[in-house]
Amino acid sequence: MKKRVLAMLMSAVLGVTALAGCTDAASSGGTTDGGEKPGTGDSGSNDNSGNADSGNNGSSDNGGSGDEGESGTGIVQGTLNLGMIGPLTGGAAIYGNAVKNGEQIAVDEINAISPDFQIAYNPQDDEHDAEKSVNAYNNLKDWNVQVIAGTVTTTPCVAVSAEANADRIFMLTPSASSPDVVNGKDNMFQVCFTDPNQGSASAQYIVDNNMATKVAIIYNNADAYSTGIYQTFNTKASELGLEVVSTTTFTDDTANDFSVQLGDAQKAGADLVFLPIYYQPASLILQQASSMGYAPTFFGVDGMDGILTMEGFDASLAEGVILLTPFSADATDELTKNFVGKYQTNYGETPNQFAADGYDCPYAIYNALQYYADSHGTINVTDMSASEICEILISVFTDPGFSYDGVTGTGMKWTKEGEVNKDPKAVVIKNGVYVGL
Repeated sequence: MKKRVLAMLMSAVLGVTALAGCTDAASSGGTTDGGEKPGTGDSGSNDNSGNADSGNNGSSDNGGSGDEGESGTGIVQGTLNLGMIGPLTGGAAIYGNAVKNGEQIAVDEINAISPDFQIAYNPQDDEHDAEKSVNAYNNLKDWNVQVIAGTVTTTPCVAVSAEANADRIFMLTPSASSPDVVNGKDNMFQVCFTDPNQGSASAQYIVDNNMATKVAIIYNNADAYSTGIYQTFNTKASELGLEVVSTTTFTDDTANDFSVQLGDAQKAGADLVFLPIYYQPASLILQQASSMGYAPTFFGVDGMDGILTMEGFDASLAEGVILLTPFSADATDELTKNFVGKYQTNYGETPNQFAADGYDCPYAIYNALQYYADSHGTINVTDMSASEICEILISVFTDPGFSYDGVTGTGMKWTKEGEVNKDPKAVVIKNGVYVGL
């Protein structure tokens, strides 16, 4: 089945509707600048027949027929209760709020397509705490949540996904990247790269681009995210002949002084320091390296995204830092420009990778439902239980014919284990902004 524009499927019952800018309301509409929508490659403008481009669509190579008769005539109707769980307060709030903002923009855009299908959006704060995340999950269950676009961070997501698996509620996390999030849970899928993929891809990129002859690694050995990336990076580096001359560690309790780790890297002659860590300790590493006069290339992964907007951090210290990420805010495609422009207008800052992953989540879910309707006929999600929707979404996300084009990747597909396949991008910080390499 070729990619379709949803509004064409709906043209018999609705007119042209403009896409929405973001508000804090759960289901608001608005206007759009007519930029390209995810998954279609089209402009989003109206044609002469009054049909409008709807947004991102999953694709398939095979046709299908449903209750409505001809192939592709099914539509999605009703209101879908979509929950989100993440740190909206506390030390990791920069991640959770970025995801919430990105998801809200997508929800508003989808809600503006047609009054026949709406998303009710309910974000919950877990403060990056597993117990509080389960409490937030129970709040969403009391609200009759049908699908969850979260949680945002790994440890809470491991806890919540176990509960959701037992309850048969579909989850699509934008950014919880540990394999433990999806292992053994057929209802759990990721938009982000897994930790092992980030480690091996980073080593490959460094070698392919001749970025270093000697590498040092500083990682948090008390953190599953950091340790997982370190392990696969180290294995891939050995395989590629990339020399690792210094490997040092820290824990959350000791993340207040990195002079020993940096001193070891400097003494070993490392010209690149790999940091598979979050931006908070990375900011201190950059500060202390500067005060020591040690200026290697610093190379991070997705957890470092957000360092430029960290309160009190001198962004000039991050000049030249390279990150491997699925999203580059300076990309020139219309889809990215539309999303970035809207995010800047609504929130006064440039979106990071977490915001982009968040934006892709509601659209991927929406497109999967439409993909199912294209083959099986019109569905009304209001009348469906969470478990019924869960089985539909599992069947679509594991269908080899389904793919999704978003701001964090094109042609995204998912394995039966819930992992996403998409290509990483490298960005470098120049003059306080991310620039694609």
